[in-house]
Amino acid sequence: MSIHSYIPAKSFCIVMRINIDCNGCCRKIRRIILNMKEIETHLIEKHQCRVYVCGRFAPSDVAIKLGRKLKRRVEILEIQEIDGSREQVDQNPS
Repeated sequence: MSIHSYIPAKSFCIVMRINIDCNGCCRKIRRIILNMKEIETHLIEKHQCRVYVCGRFAPSDVAIKLGRKLKRRVEILEIQEIDGSREQVDQNPS
């Protein structure tokens, strides 16, 4: 089993601060995120210089990979772990 094929069982949402100067930077970030298969959803707030990503990944790995490809500093502001208990509650009417 290779390292790249490992998918964590837990889902995370992380908030990162990245210096976004222009629309070109925003497009570059979006292109990099869309090429990461483990990321399910994302939101880029250009004026607040924040990027939100959710999916099944190791949070530090995504931040490191994004920083390397952008050649910029990526700061993780918040990490939230998402569990599947909400979905199970919705499926069982009481």
